[in-house]
Amino acid sequence: MPTGTSLYDEDFYRWTQHQAALLRAEKWQELDYTNLAEELESLGKRDLRELESRLEVLVMHLLKWHYQPERRERGRSWRSTILEQRGRLQRLLAQSPSLHPQVPPLVAEGYTRTRQRTLAETRLAESVIPATCPWSVEQLLDDAFWPA
Repeated sequence: MPTGTSLYDEDFYRWTQHQAALLRAEKWQELDYTNLAEELESLGKRDLRELESRLEVLVMHLLKWHYQPERRERGRSWRSTILEQRGRLQRLLAQSPSLHPQVPPLVAEGYTRTRQRTLAETRLAESVIPATCPWSVEQLLDDAFWPA
């Protein structure tokens, strides 16, 4: 079998299975510590990116819902998307509660980009959609909250 590092470069899936087997067998001296640490960090970053992406999609669809009420019936997918994002966010935050404190800064940091995308898609005037997110994190994640 190739060394941990070359196996990592040659066949990532096989490397993961080999590292898991070494962990279970408690063969600590054979583990590829450098790449294991890197992969563990990337798992956390992946969840953070997913959180950010789902929040942006949720906020965008809530903005459309709120600022284009006349299109709600034609845009039934908005309701579906809002429910889907909330459900997935709830599951993600339940599985990784330490991500919850990241929600407010991610909403604040991503709102400008989300607002710009919403304005581009809806062609609403910039003055219509506020410059800062009009809803609290609690409202965003609350299944019962639907902006009037």
